[in-house]
Amino acid sequence: MMRLNKVYHRLTLLSLTPSSPPPPPPPLTSSLSRFSSARTPGHLRIHHFKRFKSISTMTSRLPNLVPLNSTAAENVGGRSHGSVSSASTEDEEALAGKYQLPPPEIKDIVDAPPLPALSFSPQRDKILFLKRRSLPPLAELARPEEKLAGMRIDGKFNTRSRMSFYTGIGIHQLMPDGVLGPEREIYGYPDGAKINFVNWSLDGRHLAFSIRGDDEDNSSSKLRVWVANVETGKAQPLFQSPNVYLNAIFDNFVWVDNSSLLVCAIPSSRGDLPKKPLVPSGPKIQSNEQKNVVQVRTFQDLLKDEYDEDLFDYYTTSQLVLASLDGTTKEIGHPAVYTSLDPSPDHKYLLVSSIHRPYSFIVPCGRFPKKVEVWTTDGKFVREVCDLPLAEDIPIAFSSVRKGMRSINWRADKPSTLYWAETQDGGDAKVEVSPRDIIYMQPAEPLEGEQPEILHKLDLRYGGISWCDDSLALVYESWYKTRRTRTWVISPGSKDIKKENDEGTYVLLNGSGATPEGNVPFLDLFDINAGSKERIWESDKERYYETVVALMSDYEEGDLLLNQLKLLISKESKTENTQYSIHKWPEKKVCQITNFPHPYPQLASLQKEMIKYQRKDGVQLTATLYLPPGYDPSKDGPLPCLVWSYPGEFKSKDAAGQVRGSPNEFAGIGPTSALLWLARRFAILSGPTIPIIGEGDEEANDRYVEQLVASAEAAVEEVIRRGVAHPSKIAVGGHSYGAFMTANLLAHAPHLFCCGIARSGAYNRTLTPFGFQNEDRTLWEAMTTYVEMSPFMSANKIKKPILLIHGEEDNNSGTLTMQSDRFFNALKGHGALSRLVILPFESHGYAARESIMHVLWETDRWLQKHCVTNSSGESAELEACKDEVGKGITDSDNQAVVGSGGGGPEMADFEHEGFYSLPRSLL
Repeated sequence: MMRLNKVYHRLTLLSLTPSSPPPPPPPLTSSLSRFSSARTPGHLRIHHFKRFKSISTMTSRLPNLVPLNSTAAENVGGRSHGSVSSASTEDEEALAGKYQLPPPEIKDIVDAPPLPALSFSPQRDKILFLKRRSLPPLAELARPEEKLAGMRIDGKFNTRSRMSFYTGIGIHQLMPDGVLGPEREIYGYPDGAKINFVNWSLDGRHLAFSIRGDDEDNSSSKLRVWVANVETGKAQPLFQSPNVYLNAIFDNFVWVDNSSLLVCAIPSSRGDLPKKPLVPSGPKIQSNEQKNVVQVRTFQDLLKDEYDEDLFDYYTTSQLVLASLDGTTKEIGHPAVYTSLDPSPDHKYLLVSSIHRPYSFIVPCGRFPKKVEVWTTDGKFVREVCDLPLAEDIPIAFSSVRKGMRSINWRADKPSTLYWAETQDGGDAKVEVSPRDIIYMQPAEPLEGEQPEILHKLDLRYGGISWCDDSLALVYESWYKTRRTRTWVISPGSKDIKKENDEGTYVLLNGSGATPEGNVPFLDLFDINAGSKERIWESDKERYYETVVALMSDYEEGDLLLNQLKLLISKESKTENTQYSIHKWPEKKVCQITNFPHPYPQLASLQKEMIKYQRKDGVQLTATLYLPPGYDPSKDGPLPCLVWSYPGEFKSKDAAGQVRGSPNEFAGIGPTSALLWLARRFAILSGPTIPIIGEGDEEANDRYVEQLVASAEAAVEEVIRRGVAHPSKIAVGGHSYGAFMTANLLAHAPHLFCCGIARSGAYNRTLTPFGFQNEDRTLWEAMTTYVEMSPFMSANKIKKPILLIHGEEDNNSGTLTMQSDRFFNALKGHGALSRLVILPFESHGYAARESIMHVLWETDRWLQKHCVTNSSGESAELEACKDEVGKGITDSDNQAVVGSGGGGPEMADFEHEGFYSLPRSLL
């Protein structure tokens, strides 16, 4: 009977958000998203500038206004497609500085109730349905927050600010035949409690989670730890004392064994909040008299002075408390800023990480001095593993890392063995050295004089290990500059590369299945010794898109039997939302376990097609073309079109031309998605590839504008050639780096687009002098590139209407709100038709319902005015553009060319199949 070697992993949460595409199969994780909670909502800051006409800024103090009133709701929601209210009425609405609602066909989709998140028990026999609410009110984002060391902290809750929550927990038994049993609700906690950090015990018999109440005027707003019995559903507080609160700034709690948890609690000895001195003790001074070379990205929310340092200590310091389910508790260790707690596999030791002073005013807390220690689980200090100094000098080049020990973890297949990596190049990716990284191992309690054992040496940058046993482990390395990745098969017990044996060693390979027609995921059985493989499962490629989400038969120790294989598979199509099913071997029986309703039935029959076309330099491009339900280009003619994209960097034309995604994937529509305008009868060209290619030693961004314009021209020509887009009614938009793209296209390719929407962008690269996006040269090393790429420097060239939107509290590196402020002033100074909307309390992405609805209203208004009706007074110019674009589409070079396969998960271009392993997968 064929056996599969088990590679250890952890299974956490599966998010089933209808507003976004399903996550890639590996890994099955979903971090808890954060949004806040109430400073009183303030001003919605709107600046509008019509060309050759000055309009003063108007602001007003806002109450909670959604909907504003019946009249406003009717005025906005009652518009039919293609119509616009009178200029005076619209301008009054647009400049009123009040939150507005989009048309009902958009609003109804955004307001649809969210689907639950799912979590499987360690034994894979139960499933949690974690209930969620819809968009939060602005009042939650308006809560006071402290900006400290790169974090935003809600002092009332003693958590990170803007933290979402669950509203309820339902448990379903996964029956032997694969169907779900009836739901059993967890009960016993206060009504209206906000639930976070849901965590299974190792044996799957209990759930631990935190709750907080709605009463924000007393201590009930702080988080408490509760535990629920899975069989009965009854929940109760972990601590008998009502005065033990969770400190959730960093790590929060972890199961040490089946009956006890280690909790990061707010110290009972913590005093009052530090008071800021009215008069500072002296000036703020930073010095580099040692002439150190320190280059850092544009980090935000950093510590500013000694008072901030004291606040940081106040909120982040925890007391570790060991708590048993029988009610006994014990404080272990001293109060400190603990950042992570990791029990050893045999539950005898703890790997405890903490940060300490001296802090920094130029880098976030992740680079503060870091101490890693080994304790016993009852709190006895064993030894110090390392104490890393402040890391202000990590080079900005990609693949650069911190000096010293890093990625310190327990071997999953051993009782208590540590392993880690150490750089040999000083952490500087520009230093040429071999090996570049060395992986070490050592017992938790080494014998006197016992030195760490070298496990493996790497010439690229270490990227993790998947453990099986002493005969098999998979070691990953990669190098960003060349986009190269490698996986090593080693025998940890023999220190050699894995050798052949007579028994045979098999692993499961989870592949994205890149093909010229799109991804067709698969699962292969791979014989490591022979190098042969057998395909045991493949997605339906004709109509559906299926992926392996999780291995459901690996909860027992030892090897896996192939004829007992059980998989969780997701399945979706262009028009059918994602459902989940269990597939069992050997008969490959399929049992669907979910039946989620369509999240937006009004768009259930939308039309979707993955299209291919070619750039004038021969690079193959792809995009996803969406058309409204019932649309027929031969009968209905061309539509207004919205192009929404985000550029990417590549090292070769072949890599840039790879087809990504699948034509059969379900169209996930988020609350600010461009696809919402399908409901307004727009054609949507989503994600047209905008490859910026730098082959060999060439830097991609040195030809950024040239390649950007060429990619956009090819996309526009294609939708016009197909007859689905009106040449003079094509708008362009994007978020973040996509906003940067949008502004550049309006500056350098005004003949292509009638208007643009740019959200949360950075427009002046001289304000990010030590690198941005995938550019790791400094401003002084690539001055010409920085200037030529900056649309701020070409503000005088922008003549088409541009809508700028930005969160007032944007904390993303580089995209300071000031970027949009200054860009708008530059546009206004040259008479450009422009509008700036600043969203109070919003960060880089927008969260509050009021904000999101207003963004949609602003976007719809802009598109109706400058794209649908094209009322900007430039019809002659646009007709000329139509002629210019039309000439280009007869060129024979516009034929699509099928490229080679490849590709991989989001944010990476893997050149080989991915092993099922952490962090890439689940096996």
